[in-house]
Amino acid sequence: MSQDLIQRIAAFNADRDPRLLPLKYQAMRKDVFAFYRGTCHLFYEDWPAGSPLNAAPPAWAAGDLHLENFGSYQGDNRLVYFDLNDFDEAALAPCTWDLARLVTSVLVAAPILGVALDVAQTLVDACLAAYTATLADGQVCSVERETARGPIKDLLQQVCQRRRATFLATYTEKKGGKRKLCINHRHTFPVTDEQYARVAAALKRWGAEQAHPKFYKLLDVVQRAAGVGSLGVERYLLLVRGSGSPDANYLLDLKAEDQSSLAPYLTLTQPCWAHGADRVCNIQRRMQNTPPALLAALEMDGRSFLLHELQPDEDGIRLHTVQGKQGRLRKLLGTLGAILAWDQVRSSGRQGSAPTDDLIAFARAPQWHAALRDYATSYRERVERDYATFCAAYDAGEMAGVP
Repeated sequence: MSQDLIQRIAAFNADRDPRLLPLKYQAMRKDVFAFYRGTCHLFYEDWPAGSPLNAAPPAWAAGDLHLENFGSYQGDNRLVYFDLNDFDEAALAPCTWDLARLVTSVLVAAPILGVALDVAQTLVDACLAAYTATLADGQVCSVERETARGPIKDLLQQVCQRRRATFLATYTEKKGGKRKLCINHRHTFPVTDEQYARVAAALKRWGAEQAHPKFYKLLDVVQRAAGVGSLGVERYLLLVRGSGSPDANYLLDLKAEDQSSLAPYLTLTQPCWAHGADRVCNIQRRMQNTPPALLAALEMDGRSFLLHELQPDEDGIRLHTVQGKQGRLRKLLGTLGAILAWDQVRSSGRQGSAPTDDLIAFARAPQWHAALRDYATSYRERVERDYATFCAAYDAGEMAGVP
């Protein structure tokens, strides 16, 4: 059984950059929640085909939803929003799938949150109650800076107060009045001449079709390692001209997008997307109140990539900021549940997703709560066992030799 788990993890990550894959395994070894973040594929491999939760109305789903996949960001209109922020695994799925992964993450993260398991269960109840009430209401709202509270308000204020030159200085250095991306061999790595040429050519082709092509003039590019689940995927950090050098330059994230890890387990008919980045871009635009700045899909050498303005990691929910603070945690979980419901209502009735009335009817007959709570509780135990198995293999040096 233990070797089966290791082989499943290895098979899923087989196409990752072999230079970066050890960094992913190292990140997953940190704690059980990091392991959960890095193994979204296991969650859906293990999801029971006969679950009563599969009968829920279809909705657009982020796919890999957990506590840290919410965050603040600047939209195309330069206003600040707080919403779901990771759509790599997005797909059309029963509306309960995102919710189940989210509430399971609460239980898995209980030690990191600094709460006992019984308290974590009350946080799950707060999330479920807010999700259900919001879905039953059938209205669409958003989290505003003026009304936000606690850690979410802190994040929104952080983005509003950020200055471009200060942000740029985090990732670049100035030489002779020009900026160049920094390389630290932890999060950023040098690219080959071939990689630079590929990125430059793809960005130039795509930029030529935009309203302001000069904005996307490439100044520098490095390879980027970020996150846990997507660590090792082909990904770049781009420095572009923007509105002018040196302090009006922009940083862009360019990440390869392939098939959702949900795909092998979905029975709902999916739209015929042009490619993986087209899938992510379209679903993200449907679900979010406003998409992040410069969100677009482009192709490079027959592979699809998602392009958007770089959103700093610190703009996401960080669990240490709410550690042990039960009141703040309940409010936070209530808000996250409401956000998920708003995003499902916002994207309802589109290419196979259920109309709003079906979602409302589902929420007003919440007999499914017990099944969802029971599954989240039992799966948390499985994650704990799988994490222990992974740690044993990692500490024995077995992960480094896995093909």
